Amino acid sequence: MNASIIAIANQKGGVGKTTTTANLGVGLAQAGKKVLLVDCDPQASLTISLGYSQPDTLPSTLSDLMEKILTDEAIMQGEGILHHDEGVDLIPASLELSGMEVSLVNTMCRETVLRQVLDTVRKDYDYILIDCMPSLGMLTVNSLAAANSVIVPVQAQYLPVKGLEQLLRTLNRVKQQLNPKLRINGILMTMVDTRTNYAKETSALLRDTYGSRIKVFSVDIPHSVRAAEISAEGKSIFSHDPKGKVATAYRALTQEVIKVEKQRKAYQANIDR
Repeated sequence: MNASIIAIANQKGGVGKTTTTANLGVGLAQAGKKVLLVDCDPQASLTISLGYSQPDTLPSTLSDLMEKILTDEAIMQGEGILHHDEGVDLIPASLELSGMEVSLVNTMCRETVLRQVLDTVRKDYDYILIDCMPSLGMLTVNSLAAANSVIVPVQAQYLPVKGLEQLLRTLNRVKQQLNPKLRINGILMTMVDTRTNYAKETSALLRDTYGSRIKVFSVDIPHSVRAAEISAEGKSIFSHDPKGKVATAYRALTQEVIKVEKQRKAYQANIDR
């Protein structure tokens, strides 16, 4: 096994990164894949949404593992990894991660510290999903340098779509300077209110603007009040509302991601020959 590492990234907050990371992760686990989720955001939203409501009291979090890389200490097998009862593993975050972002600035090989952490576990998983923080700072650059591919969740509104250009420039820079194998798996439309013409127009605009350059996932994640409730419950949408439209959409996304990753791996194998 050599995990596909996917960063879920957008420098704008509130576009559904954490929800997508958790639900896609559980969707992949339900499809029989071994999945590790990595919370790379000091706000620890992913950690909290998976039921660990006091992340700052956890014995070991991502910043501890990154600290070990910086001080050349060995990471023990299974260290810092929590097991969720829906079949995914989690490396949690805590507020300490914001201190780590500051200390990375003065570190040699500062962009590859997360990659070195994940190298210790990538043979144990089929998929590693990284929930990136809503900025283009050092932690997000670390996530992109560690990943094989990126999923970009975008809310179906005009302004978030404009912010895409900045993110795409950053992705390009990381690809050129740090991680030549990085690919964009696709743009994912989230919180789509299918009843409004505005959402349909934005969705069409996004597909027209980027569709020729970048894959836009064929499934849109619909807006749902029930989906917003789940972060307080420590469960995925599959557990909370398995027959609802959001669970159905995430199931479809899971299949699409598996297919896209197969294509990416085949493409990469061709190049490496």
